[in-house]
Amino acid sequence: MSVFTRSRAGRVIGGVAVATVSAILLAGCAGGSTPAESSAPADREDLTLKVGTVLPQTGSLSYLGPPEEAGALLAVKEVNEAAKGITIDLTRGDSGDADNKAFETTVPKLQSEGVSAMIGAAASGVTKLFLDSNVSAGIITFSPANTSPDFTTWDDNGLYWRTAPSDLLQGEVLGNLLAEDGHKNIGIIYQNDAYGTGLFGVVKEVFESTGGTVVAEASYNDGEGQFDAQVQTIAAANPDAVVLITFDQFATIAPLLVNAGQDAKNFYLVDGNLKQWGSQVAVSLEGAKGTTPGPVLEDDFLERLNAVWVETAGAELSDLSYAAESYDAVILLALASLAANSTDATEIAGKLQEVSGGSGDGEKCTSFSECADIILDGGVADYDGYSGPITFDENGDPTEATIGIFQYGADNTHSRIN
Repeated sequence: MSVFTRSRAGRVIGGVAVATVSAILLAGCAGGSTPAESSAPADREDLTLKVGTVLPQTGSLSYLGPPEEAGALLAVKEVNEAAKGITIDLTRGDSGDADNKAFETTVPKLQSEGVSAMIGAAASGVTKLFLDSNVSAGIITFSPANTSPDFTTWDDNGLYWRTAPSDLLQGEVLGNLLAEDGHKNIGIIYQNDAYGTGLFGVVKEVFESTGGTVVAEASYNDGEGQFDAQVQTIAAANPDAVVLITFDQFATIAPLLVNAGQDAKNFYLVDGNLKQWGSQVAVSLEGAKGTTPGPVLEDDFLERLNAVWVETAGAELSDLSYAAESYDAVILLALASLAANSTDATEIAGKLQEVSGGSGDGEKCTSFSECADIILDGGVADYDGYSGPITFDENGDPTEATIGIFQYGADNTHSRIN
C-alpha cells in the first residue's frame, strides 16, 4: 500500500510513502482546536437532491460501471434510509466512452431534468468532453475515477470535484515499483488521450529519475483496433518490462506482445486495464503486476455493495475498482447539501471542501448518519470515507490517497500484494 498527499512525494521505498500535508492544512488542525460552528442556516426544510450518474455501462471501461454504480446506489440507499432531512433522487445514465459517445445522450437528459450534480465520468477523456457544458449549466461534475492532472487547474467555477487521486500519485508508485523490481530498460504503450498521456509522462519521469531508461514508447488513439506497429516498436527495443496504459485494448495487445517475444510476467498494468481478465486474454498473465487507487475495503462495506448490486442487477460484483470513491462522492454531496441547507449546485460546492475536512476544522465522522447529526446539531462535519480521508484542497482534489499494487496468478485474475 502506498499513501500520498496531493503534493508530489519523493521516491517510494519498499512500496510505501507517506508525505506531509500542506502547512495550511496542518495549521488548521493543530493545537487542539475545537470544531468550528457551522454557518448553515438554523431554519431547515426537507431537501430533495437530484443526482445523475454518467458512468460506463458500455464502452472500453464498462467493467468499471458495476462497482461505480453499486457505490452510488448504496450511498443513495443509506442516505435516504437515514431520514436526516435530505432525500436523494437518483437517475442512472451511461457515459460510454470517447468512441461511442453515449454521454452525448445522457448529459443533456440529466441537465434537462434539473440535477444538481452528476457522478462521472470514469474516463478523464470523456469528462473533458462535457465538463464545460456542465459548468455553463451550473451543475456539479463529481468523478469517482478521473485521474488526469489536467483537472486540477481546469476553469470550472468550483464545480468539478473528484474522489480519485491525480495520476501524479499512481505514476509515482508505478515508476518506483518498476525500479524496485529491478527493471532497467522499459517500453511503454499508452492511449493518446488525457488519461494515457498524463500517466505516461509521470511514469517515464519517475522511472528515469531512478536511473532507468525508457527504451521505446508507442501510442495509439482511442477507437483503434490494430496495434501491430506499436508492438513492433516495443519488441524491437527488447525492454526488460512493458508498461501498458490502456483500457480494454489490453486484451488485444497482450497476446501480440507475447507473440513478439515479450514475457507477460514483466507486464505492468494500470487502473484502466487492471481487471479480472480470466479467459478474456488469450495468454497467461501470471506474474504481471499493476496499480490502482484505493484502500483495502472493509468486509461489511463489500457485503453491502454486493447486496445492492444483486438487488439491482441480479449478480454479484466481479470488480470493486472505484466503488468506494463513487460511494463517497454521493455521501459528500449529501452532506454538503445538508450543510448548505440547499440543493443549489453552487451552494453545495461551497460546502464540499468543508465537509471533507479540507477547511481544517470539523469533527471526524465516518458515516452519513453520524456526520449529518453533527451538521444538524450546528457543528462542522469532517467525513472520512471508505476511499480514505479525502480532505479536499481548493481545486477539488483529494489530498491523500492509497495506491494498491496487484499481481496476476495462473488463472489471469489478480490479488492485492501491497
